[in-house]
Amino acid sequence: MNTYYSASKLIKKNKLNINNEIINIKDALNRITASNIFSKANYPADNNTAFDGFAINSSETRNLNKNNPRYFKIIKVLAAGDNPNIKRVRKFSTIEIMTGSIIKKPFDTIIPFENIEYYQKKNKSKYIIIKNKIKKSQFLRLKGSDYKKGDKILKKGQLINSAHILALKTLGIEKILVKKKINIVFYPTGNELSEKKNIPFWKIRNSNTSYLSSFIKKLPVNFKIKKIIKDNKTNFFKKEIKKNLKSNTDIIITSGAVSAGKFDFIPNLIKKFKLKNISKGVAIRPGKPFLFARFVNNKFFFGLPGNPISTAACFRFFVLPLIFKSLGFKMEKPIIAKLKNNFSKKKKFTRFIKGKITFSKKGNIEFRILKGQESYKIKPLTKSNAWGIFKNGVTKFKKGQDIECYSSSGFNEFLIN
Repeated sequence: MNTYYSASKLIKKNKLNINNEIINIKDALNRITASNIFSKANYPADNNTAFDGFAINSSETRNLNKNNPRYFKIIKVLAAGDNPNIKRVRKFSTIEIMTGSIIKKPFDTIIPFENIEYYQKKNKSKYIIIKNKIKKSQFLRLKGSDYKKGDKILKKGQLINSAHILALKTLGIEKILVKKKINIVFYPTGNELSEKKNIPFWKIRNSNTSYLSSFIKKLPVNFKIKKIIKDNKTNFFKKEIKKNLKSNTDIIITSGAVSAGKFDFIPNLIKKFKLKNISKGVAIRPGKPFLFARFVNNKFFFGLPGNPISTAACFRFFVLPLIFKSLGFKMEKPIIAKLKNNFSKKKKFTRFIKGKITFSKKGNIEFRILKGQESYKIKPLTKSNAWGIFKNGVTKFKKGQDIECYSSSGFNEFLIN
């Protein structure tokens, strides 16, 4: 039987050949960039004010003080979005200006309203009085201070989130090059599965489909769900595989029927196809009855265990890495955390343990093992934010020991409560 690391290494040697496509940024959420993306403009596009106030030429205040004040004539009012060009600006002029308004030379600094002294009543005054030297560029958002033309916005192989879309839109980028979505077809199997709301106690609800279809929504994949395949439908499933091998399907995934029982028909069925490689069974818990195969036409098959927690673990640690590698997404690195409680396991197995990543008062990353690690128990998964990897070859793990941890999502997005 394969160890976790040998099975993982085998899968990581493989990848799909995924082409690129150009899409509009409105469709770019959770897609993977296929090239570096650079800013085509400066942002801000020009100097603009961060406060409501008056714009002046700072050099004209160089010699001003209480004993030598100067009247500045108000020549215009500018709001955000107004054309900032003024044909003639005489010396000692000022513009009443609102937040976000562009200012052009000779104006180069802002005096906020609260610091303004008017010559007459505020509403009737045509002048403001300045009695001190004003620094250049105060209360200004300078041209290109956020993004300069040519700055890198996104790197190749980066997952696009809503903040990236905000930046792209702000910088005037409407279309980008991304990796195409991976096409996945999923088949739940087993006579015990049911889609009905009310079921007898000898049946179970098809939760694997619900879990994977919700998990997959944050990934750049097309996920097609098929009806439950009963245990006596071997010939039907064989025809389904043949259809997928001739279609644009990239990955076929099943749950259930991959162990060594009388009704576990999938391993023998997959072996009937022309394969480049196949791997059956991994010394892990949960998820021991796991199957991976690569067809000769470079399509992939993953046979996940039927147990929901085993399905979650195998998808997270075997299917997800292949998806990421195929899309050029940089593989995550483990988070090293201090174990908060002792743990024992069988020596030859690697255990995927559901737990909680937190920070100590000193700022150290810690991993707490949740109660109820049996594969049938789903409650710990709902309370966890990470998986701990407890390697084979070791039986006892002590409190304070370093443990490799991975986020539940695959993106190292730990939510610390």
